[in-house]
Amino acid sequence: MNVLELQQLGQPLVLRGREIPEETASTAVVRLYAAALNHRDYWISQGQYAQIRLPAVLGSDGAGEWKGQPVVIYPALDWGDNPAMPGRAFRVLGMPEDGTFAEYIRVPRANLFPKPEHLSWEQAAALPLAGLTAYRVLFSRCRLQAGERVLITGIGGGVALMACQLALAAGAEVFVTSGSEEKIQRAIQLGAKGGVNYRTPDWHKQLRETAGGFDVVVDSAGGDAFSLLPNLCHTGARIGIYGGGLGKINGLSPQVIFWKQISLHGSSMGSPQEFEQMLHFVQQHRIAPVVDTVFPLSEGNNALKRLAAGEQFGKIVLTINGRVAT
Repeated sequence: MNVLELQQLGQPLVLRGREIPEETASTAVVRLYAAALNHRDYWISQGQYAQIRLPAVLGSDGAGEWKGQPVVIYPALDWGDNPAMPGRAFRVLGMPEDGTFAEYIRVPRANLFPKPEHLSWEQAAALPLAGLTAYRVLFSRCRLQAGERVLITGIGGGVALMACQLALAAGAEVFVTSGSEEKIQRAIQLGAKGGVNYRTPDWHKQLRETAGGFDVVVDSAGGDAFSLLPNLCHTGARIGIYGGGLGKINGLSPQVIFWKQISLHGSSMGSPQEFEQMLHFVQQHRIAPVVDTVFPLSEGNNALKRLAAGEQFGKIVLTINGRVAT
């Protein structure tokens, strides 16, 4: 089989041959038809990740067939017995175990779930990590209810877009932020009620005037701008944090947090049970992840370059085993 292998940090991935892994009593070997990229893959390739082991096959998201059955792969290992939080052995596919940038992958049979029938292979591969992360932060952590007003920052990334789609399907009113006017307009086309450009100095004031306040805020950036979010919240609001691309938060006022009874919820990935619930929700509401661009496996380095540029709207996907994008 062919795999895309990371052999040296900071260097392009290498397409090379490996033996197809063998199944065991507890594992399955899936013939992959599509895999999706996450920022984690780029960070690992640049050495910006803990405990990197080389050579490595990156990729956490994948969809394909096992014994003739269309499946999507739960993108992690060893969540543990507590559905509320992962155990110490929890890890994500693609480091240290081999990931989905390959024609075949061996995973525990418990990681296989039926592919939602309305999704193409590319859409199915775009779903697991982003859909699971968005589902957990919205419903398990922030307890989103129909009719509530939601703010999703940084629209355009895979998780933020899935959060937008899931929240809309749940009957919420969604607003977004982005540094791109085009991405804001595309989010509005998906059903968001409005949005503002966070590059404008008074973006938070614009949101206050437009939306009036939020019951749920979903953020992946952190940084100094995060300190403005509690001021946009209604009393009793919940703020979910699933990333921190802009680093430490400065200037956050505890007075706003406690006077408004605001809850802060950290969230990361999700349990196998939440993955199954997410797939059911997606099937029920016929949600299709937004796919930005599709590359063949052999052009995985070009896909990583597009991811690094940060211009995508939706997921970047690799097609595998001769499948043509649908």
